[in-house]
Amino acid sequence: MADFSNDTSLWATRALGASAGAAVSLIYLLPKSRREAASRFFTGLTCGIVFGGPTGIWIAERMDLVGQLSAVEVMLSGSAASSLCAWWGLGILQRIAGRYGARNR
Repeated sequence: MADFSNDTSLWATRALGASAGAAVSLIYLLPKSRREAASRFFTGLTCGIVFGGPTGIWIAERMDLVGQLSAVEVMLSGSAASSLCAWWGLGILQRIAGRYGARNR
């Protein structure tokens, strides 16, 4: 479960990682409008803050780095990864819905 303590440094790390992941997602696939850019950025930021802890722990365990990384590094990488993946996952779902939704009309 995510650690939602009042530790300011972990909240700052979450926000920094989530912002970095959201920015990278915008760079990889440029948005068509300002509204889409804002939507994608805030979606990534929210997912990075919420799911950053569990994602960081999962990545560290999968890569067998649990004893070698600090809590800040785990949180930063987890927030960036979940923020980056949030938009890509939603984008895939949007394309699938658009493809199959258009067939039913």
